Amino acid sequence: MRVHVLHHAACFDGAASAAVFTAFYRACVREDAEFVYIPKAHQPGDPFTDADFDADDSAIVDFRYSTHPRLGWYFDHHVSAFQLDGQREHFDADDSGRRFHDPNAPSCTGYIATIGRERFGWQPTALTELLHWAELIDTASFPTPAMPVELDEPALQLMTFVEQNRDVSRVGRFITDLLETPLAQLARAPYVRDVVEPALQTHRQDIELMRGRLRVEDGVATYDLSDQPPRSYNKFIAYALQPQIRYLVGVSRGPDGCHKLSVGYNPWLPADERDHDIAALCERLGGGGHPYVGGASFPADAAALALAALADTAAALRRG
Repeated sequence: MRVHVLHHAACFDGAASAAVFTAFYRACVREDAEFVYIPKAHQPGDPFTDADFDADDSAIVDFRYSTHPRLGWYFDHHVSAFQLDGQREHFDADDSGRRFHDPNAPSCTGYIATIGRERFGWQPTALTELLHWAELIDTASFPTPAMPVELDEPALQLMTFVEQNRDVSRVGRFITDLLETPLAQLARAPYVRDVVEPALQTHRQDIELMRGRLRVEDGVATYDLSDQPPRSYNKFIAYALQPQIRYLVGVSRGPDGCHKLSVGYNPWLPADERDHDIAALCERLGGGGHPYVGGASFPADAAALALAALADTAAALRRG
């Protein structure tokens, strides 16, 4: 039996969600199932294909909903999960008992574990370490802005691996290893170090690059890295450099060459002081996310659109 697991690409919570779903499925559904992991990235319109669901069973975790008739399981915690017409109604009408959504869940990884315990009697005690770090990373509940920038912890180096790895053939191996290997040991694995070591060198250069590009006005920091080579950037650098900012808006070129708009509320400020729904701001641009963090993508040849979106979003945030 083959199960396709569609998960948020280049995201630690996405990879960890796929791993925890696998453990849940083996314990509660079918022990001998084989899993194929398919990373999915946000894009305008429907990001799914028929091939995504060409399996005996399927699941979407930590990503947008689909009304595809062969969708089996669904777990997500994004407020922007239902973006296309009719999706929310389709989800609400489902009576399979296999589709779950809670925008208040801190992480999708933890949400899967919670549903597994409460609805199916599953006890994910062997996954305590992974659940802890997935929750910490996805909620940005770090004690200081420096911690996710220094990247000393093994789990944060694994986060870096997920964000920087471009070899799809490593994705399935990594998700499987998350289930079977202590995080400190996995962070030392040669295939992980092959990605992390050069990424850490680039990261140190990115800190200085961001220092020179960051602009702050009325509590909103912006940056334009659209002229830089395509890659992922550590989203916490700006908060470490400017810990007093309220919001962060920036444009960079993602690994696929597309222009990526990133928007966030400072996670070290009181949650009740946030006066904008960032997911809603990003949804109007074809993206999505959470009330406190989100993003949108623009084609590689649409730098002007991305920069206009940066300016408009920053202006909206400054207005309060």
